[in-house]
Amino acid sequence: MADKNYSHAELAARVAALEAERALTLRLAQTDSLTGLLNRGAFTTLLCARLDAARESGGTVSLFVVDLDRFKHLNDTLGHHAGDLLLAELGERLRAECGPAEVAARLGGDEFAIISDAREVGRRAARLVSVVSQPQMIYGRQVSPGASVGVAVFPQDAGDAADLQRFADLALYRVKTRGGRRWSAFDAELRAENERRRTLEEELRRAIPAGEIEPWFQPVIDSTTGGITGVEVLARWNHPEQGLLSPAAFVPMAEELGLIRAIDEAVFDAACARAAPWVADGLIEHVACNVSPRDLLDPGFSRKLIGRLAGTDLPATALTVEITETFLLQDMALARRHIERLAAKGVRVALDDFGTGYSNLRALMHLPIQTVKLDRSLIADVGRDARVSKLVASLLHAARALGVSIIAEGVEDEGQALFLRSAGCDRMQGYFFARPMSADAMEAQLLEARPQPARRRAAR
Repeated sequence: MADKNYSHAELAARVAALEAERALTLRLAQTDSLTGLLNRGAFTTLLCARLDAARESGGTVSLFVVDLDRFKHLNDTLGHHAGDLLLAELGERLRAECGPAEVAARLGGDEFAIISDAREVGRRAARLVSVVSQPQMIYGRQVSPGASVGVAVFPQDAGDAADLQRFADLALYRVKTRGGRRWSAFDAELRAENERRRTLEEELRRAIPAGEIEPWFQPVIDSTTGGITGVEVLARWNHPEQGLLSPAAFVPMAEELGLIRAIDEAVFDAACARAAPWVADGLIEHVACNVSPRDLLDPGFSRKLIGRLAGTDLPATALTVEITETFLLQDMALARRHIERLAAKGVRVALDDFGTGYSNLRALMHLPIQTVKLDRSLIADVGRDARVSKLVASLLHAARALGVSIIAEGVEDEGQALFLRSAGCDRMQGYFFARPMSADAMEAQLLEARPQPARRRAAR
């Protein structure tokens, strides 16, 4: 069949339609579907272009990063549809607020950004805090989550788009830690902190293969006999210049950098190597290791752990893996597979932070969990606050009824220890008994506490 002959007008119309379709496709690819603002990809491209133009003209570019303060609370209380309504309204406000030389974007979640040429960044940032924090009616309820704003300026703060975004995020994070509902600009203090962090990142990457991340041990005490029945493994960084660093100084960074698994594996291997002889000599019965929620969400976690354990001299029956309720809430089906696979090999599973959530008892009834650890937030007021004491006693009773052993963590004084012992708690750990210590110190304490064989009476 011969091709249809089109008139010039028809061809022009078809070309125009194709161009319009192409433009629409491009706009949709660059637009956030909920708010109609630029999406992250289009924002990054535009920011780079604006910086290039500013370099040529000698101008400046100000980047404002905006984050809602209580968005998660609103989602939890009113539902995700209400959250979407709030975000859509916020998109309209930011679009209306932007001047001719400004562009707004949604970076994801409840985080937004504005590219601006504003020179009075303090006044502009304060205005953004005010605009975003204005109340809004959702489902007949007035909500005002508040907003935090971080600012960084090219070229005085950063020379490229990646650093400009990172520095604005640092300023935003400082606002969030101070309670939100305000703004902050990147400054010399944050620059120095950023340099310290970059140095620490480089040192952490080197520290793991160098063996500087070490296992430390805190004893677990039998409530009846007062003897040491086991140890919990805790990570410490033996920094060559700063000395001993606690997990708070490097674990959050390791999680951000994707290094936490390497740390967990290094500490696990070293802990098993040191503790295996203690188990073989009868000095302790079990070794407890914490596992990060990120590792637990790996479908192959339990198989990998069993494989690593097989390469050590520690018996599977002497290992306890501590998991948190957070993981159970994220994926109960995956938790079951991991726990059952570990239990089949003889590895015990302990539920950490017991008493702080809502699904603990359900987990104990349906999963092969052998041990629970009473959270230290409960232990702090036990024996002093009657209501807390009753709650702890009821938790102990419930766990015993399910045939689960109980460890109270965070025991810091004699009064707490006496109450827990009288209430039927099986084991305890905390500063009242011993602080975490190095492997050498732990071994010395275990050897000192080992019962000595009775001496034979001299023949008369």
